[in-house]
Amino acid sequence: MPDLHGVFPYLVSPIESSGRIKTDVLGQLCDDLIKAGVHGLTPLGSTGEFAYLDSGQRTAVVQATIEAAHKRVPVIAGVAATATADAVIQAKSYQRLGADGILAILESYFPLKDAQVEAYFCAIADAIDIPVVLYTNPQFQRSDLSLDTIAKLSTHPRIQYIKDASTNTGRLLSIMNRCPDMKVFSASAHIPAAVMLIGGVGWMAGPACVVPRLSVRLYELCRAGRFDEAMTLQRGLWGINEAFARFNLAACIKAGLQFQGYDVGEPVPPQPALGPEERRIVEKTLSELGSLATG
Repeated sequence: MPDLHGVFPYLVSPIESSGRIKTDVLGQLCDDLIKAGVHGLTPLGSTGEFAYLDSGQRTAVVQATIEAAHKRVPVIAGVAATATADAVIQAKSYQRLGADGILAILESYFPLKDAQVEAYFCAIADAIDIPVVLYTNPQFQRSDLSLDTIAKLSTHPRIQYIKDASTNTGRLLSIMNRCPDMKVFSASAHIPAAVMLIGGVGWMAGPACVVPRLSVRLYELCRAGRFDEAMTLQRGLWGINEAFARFNLAACIKAGLQFQGYDVGEPVPPQPALGPEERRIVEKTLSELGSLATG
């Protein structure tokens, strides 16, 4: 199985108002991100608006990403469902398409107990032969993964990674202490350099779509143990997280990519697109990061 580490941008899902996925735009974005040095690609993460796409659209996004990557970097495809059977079908389908791993997301309407949460993720892992990355985001999930559940899931041979977006870095350290074989990816809600310092292996995040080279540079500094330099860069990069936290994430990333020349379209309704003032703030933030990159 591949050893996953480094910067994995959560890709946007470029889409026309008619609902057609702009596979050519997605392919160009993937190619440019790989050339910028990212270590992998994640279609259908939160930034990919998975909750707003139908089955055909999600398949088109995953297939276009796999074709664009052309085995240069691993593709970790997002799977999300309220029904276990649906999640298993998605995971099997994306493995057949050539995905190198699955980012497993649990959606729920009614609350679930730990046993049902564990069973959901085990069913996905049992159905495929590629690694599973657990994804937990308490802001949006009705049923989160408790530390006990994560510890049990970490014993599954294909559940080797977790991407936690809790904003609680202490929780990440608890996971590392209790599950020494579980590798932890940061989210943009955390400070990636701090997560790397305590033992993280990288981060999966939407902002890496618009600042891939700086993200890769930050990762390389952390891997080299040059944390003074890493924190200097991290302080500069944190402005993008602060700006994006104020607005809809997918809308921000799509607006940022539009500024960079990618015709990715607007967020899927009923999500709002950014207004003129919000776009100005995002553009100003990216311009400042451009100065950071040249510096």
